[in-house]
Amino acid sequence: MTLAVVFLVLIVLTGGAGSGGVAWLTTLGVACAAALWLGRSRTGAARLVPFLPVVVAAALTASVCVPSVPTTRRYPPALPFVATQHWSLNTGSRVAVYHYPPAGQGSRHPVPLVYLHGGPVRGISVLDHRFLQLLARQGHDVYAYEQAGGGRSDPLPMDQYTISRSVRDLDAFIQRLDKGRVDVLGFSAGAVVLTRALAEPSAATRLHQAVIAEPGPMDGPTSRVTGHKGRPSARGLAPSANGPRSTHIPRYAVAFGLMRLGLLTTDTGLIGQAEGDNAFTAADLGSDTASAYCARDADRIPSEDTPQNFSFSPAASLRVQQTVKDSPSIASRLRRSKTPAMLMIAECSSQLRQWATTILANDPAIQRTQYMSGVGHHMWNGLDDNNDRAAAVITAFLRGERAPLPDHPTREEIPAFLRDRE
Repeated sequence: MTLAVVFLVLIVLTGGAGSGGVAWLTTLGVACAAALWLGRSRTGAARLVPFLPVVVAAALTASVCVPSVPTTRRYPPALPFVATQHWSLNTGSRVAVYHYPPAGQGSRHPVPLVYLHGGPVRGISVLDHRFLQLLARQGHDVYAYEQAGGGRSDPLPMDQYTISRSVRDLDAFIQRLDKGRVDVLGFSAGAVVLTRALAEPSAATRLHQAVIAEPGPMDGPTSRVTGHKGRPSARGLAPSANGPRSTHIPRYAVAFGLMRLGLLTTDTGLIGQAEGDNAFTAADLGSDTASAYCARDADRIPSEDTPQNFSFSPAASLRVQQTVKDSPSIASRLRRSKTPAMLMIAECSSQLRQWATTILANDPAIQRTQYMSGVGHHMWNGLDDNNDRAAAVITAFLRGERAPLPDHPTREEIPAFLRDRE
């Protein structure tokens, strides 16, 4: 046990250098020296006894240094129902792009709709693709791209994963689309990118309308706000996720655990970005997935993705989130926004309500807020009529039609909304 602790301390001190080999060899050297010292007064085979725990510890800690998945990036295979294009943006990012043209018999909305998925640095799930297909059947010309490093998009050097880069990539994507101003639907981490784009005049000029759905914290001050979430989610109630977990393997349990604790940097020498992406599985998200559903849905949470399509970059995601936490307030710039916007908040949201209400309080161009009852953070989840209800709310706003739901909470209702915990 003592040797294992020494090894972990050395992993931290060396930054995981050499895939953990530097820490392992140092630990082994110290352990052998200690065993020699302990056996100095013994004779014969007894002198080897102190080496037994060294051998055991060496074998156990060596498992942290040996990759069990490929160390070069494995991309998900092509989806059978939509073509994957790859666009090179003027920022240097190369992203995977999906297009769902209007497919319904009704009127077609003339402005393209761009979807920004959650994550950050995650692939677009099959569940989300189905929702995009529904929007296309309602007359929207839908484009979506997987943000750099996620899904089938090319990775970036670790130090280039920033929230500012994500905003620049959105702006560059719209320029590359070359269809004039566009509507944008941003969900979760994608809603953060969208909110920050609204606060950037150069990016906001390319936005026609914005739908901010279940946003995370928009900047550093907001990320430090304390408060409460929506009504109870299925976290802690849903059955454990099935499938293999990278965190059951010592190498990745140590790497991801120390990164989450802030004891290893995201560009650690212990595991590379590609290896971490290949190792991480949907089951590793565990209770995070359950937290996106209402408690009442705990026993029927749908499969959000297939094992073949699932993609998540844990180190890059932590890096982007840290740049949000480190960023100064954008409130003063957001108050100058003129892009018509709508905010969507889920009843059983796992997000702090203050993250959404801070945007509502500071963005004067938000024209309506739609409080989605009976759903958690992942509002379009394929259960009951949830997809249809979310699509109806989005379509009504983008077409300038009457809202399906009351405007709630309004800015005046924010204090009461934050007090409502029942």
